[in-house]
Amino acid sequence: MSEVVHTPRVFSGIQPSGGLTLGNYLGAIKRFVEMQENGIETVYCMVDLHAITVWQDPAALRRQTRELAAGYIAAGLDPHKSILFNQSQVAEHAQLGWIFNCVARMGWMNRMTQFKDKAGKDREKVSVGLFSYPTLMAADILLYHATHVPVGEDQKQHIELTRDIAAKFNHDYGVDFFPMTEPVIEGAGTRVMSLRDGSKKMSKSDPSDASRINMTDDADAIAKKIRKAKSDADALPSEAAGLKDRPEARNLVNIYAGLADMSVEQVLADVGGRQFSEFKPMLAEMAVSKLSPISSEMARLMQAPDEIDAVLRAGADRARAIAAPILEKTYEIVGMVR
Repeated sequence: MSEVVHTPRVFSGIQPSGGLTLGNYLGAIKRFVEMQENGIETVYCMVDLHAITVWQDPAALRRQTRELAAGYIAAGLDPHKSILFNQSQVAEHAQLGWIFNCVARMGWMNRMTQFKDKAGKDREKVSVGLFSYPTLMAADILLYHATHVPVGEDQKQHIELTRDIAAKFNHDYGVDFFPMTEPVIEGAGTRVMSLRDGSKKMSKSDPSDASRINMTDDADAIAKKIRKAKSDADALPSEAAGLKDRPEARNLVNIYAGLADMSVEQVLADVGGRQFSEFKPMLAEMAVSKLSPISSEMARLMQAPDEIDAVLRAGADRARAIAAPILEKTYEIVGMVR
């Protein structure tokens, strides 16, 4: 069996389940923009089919899908350089997802820790989609023969499952068709923590709005939240080792590093020895300069839904041009009469 060389292609998606935060920006969207400039084809998706694994109000889902698209565009994703679309406009995702439901094994799915976390104690009452969504995620990626997927640490297990599905499909049918996708996990700000509790991830579901910076926050709100962010009484260290056992200090330094495109070491070389009374205004100024232009452009785009929809429609056409031949070949390999 001769080995197929797959053209490098990046795919990633975010659920439009409402409320983009600084964590989404530093952990994902900012890196999407950087990858767009690397000369590799980039495909970025609003995964609305994944969002409905838990019930969504239809009007809210439409608004949140457009808001996520606005966030992508405002942060610098160029619809001419990257393919931007919402998943449900490309039916091939669901079609390949079914094939992969028949390739994946129950034992593999039962090991998915994220399902256990999300289902909680009453797993009998959650949707079948919540259980099987990692096979749809595998389809999202492999439908484009994506070679690289920028993901958060919490999604790494799903990329491993994607590789298992690709390997089993290739083995079962005696082909070398689907690539072994690599997760891309990097960067200082990839895991942004709560501004109220440095041991918890920044989350849109936290009851306290002060715990997060929303990508829709204006300059005043951003600066106020950083001024009020939890810190500690000690001066900042000059080396990263000094942040051990100081979760809030580590988080604020990480955020600065992520926004400034610096390493934690570079930041601490500049600010080591300073108190938070000095560092927080620096961080607030940095955050406002980087984030308020994004929130302003998001607000403008949300007033122009037709502009967003036109981008998504054009992106879906481009996505389908890649996806349809790959699905067609998959069907042929499996033995479907065409």
